[in-house]
Amino acid sequence: MATLTPKQREILEREAKILDVARPMVVREGYHGLNMDKIAEKVSYSKGTIYNHFSCKEEIIIALAVQNSAKRVQLFQKAAQFKGCSRHRMIAISAAAELFVRNYPDFFQFERILQLDSVREKTSEKRQSIIHNCEMQCMSIVAGVVRDAVASEDLELPKQFTPEKLVFGLWSLTSGAYSIAAASDALQQMGIDDPFETVRDHIAALLDGFNWQPISDQYDIDKLLKRIQKEVLNDE
Repeated sequence: MATLTPKQREILEREAKILDVARPMVVREGYHGLNMDKIAEKVSYSKGTIYNHFSCKEEIIIALAVQNSAKRVQLFQKAAQFKGCSRHRMIAISAAAELFVRNYPDFFQFERILQLDSVREKTSEKRQSIIHNCEMQCMSIVAGVVRDAVASEDLELPKQFTPEKLVFGLWSLTSGAYSIAAASDALQQMGIDDPFETVRDHIAALLDGFNWQPISDQYDIDKLLKRIQKEVLNDE
């Protein structure tokens, strides 16, 4: 890895400071509350300096999403290294996904904003590509565990299923559920006291349905999650 020059470090530090100020601003006030003048005032830079780093506020929002996406990749990489059978490694990844949502609850807010065409079209292809690559890395990590499960005969996929199709199902389940949990305040009224526990139960049911060994009644999930936390996610 190349050593950064003092100038390059200064640029990165300045960008990080701008994003640190912008993040709570978007969380509190939304897309329309993000204001370059307010950012410049808080970081004590000129507005021109802000624009040297980010050409528009949409670029700030996608840069915040890039920060989160890169962190999710790191968590998935750690979880995939858990020393256990393929199913337990998949549970480690699901624990990493849950931890990511708990630590970065604003991720889905940025994602919803970036789904707007009027916002996304103003963002750079470079940052769009980074987010896309992060998503592909996460999918590749999970698909790799599925392939390991097939190779070790812990799992036999139906003929119409590829590892990527199974990963897509898990991704849809978790992303959809976490997005709803982040946006809805009516879950308790629906009888969902702990959405994270509910997602874990759905994942277990899905993997049991594929007969991915060992099935969920053959191990203590609480003990397993504590071990995962201690061995690969403790510093998070």
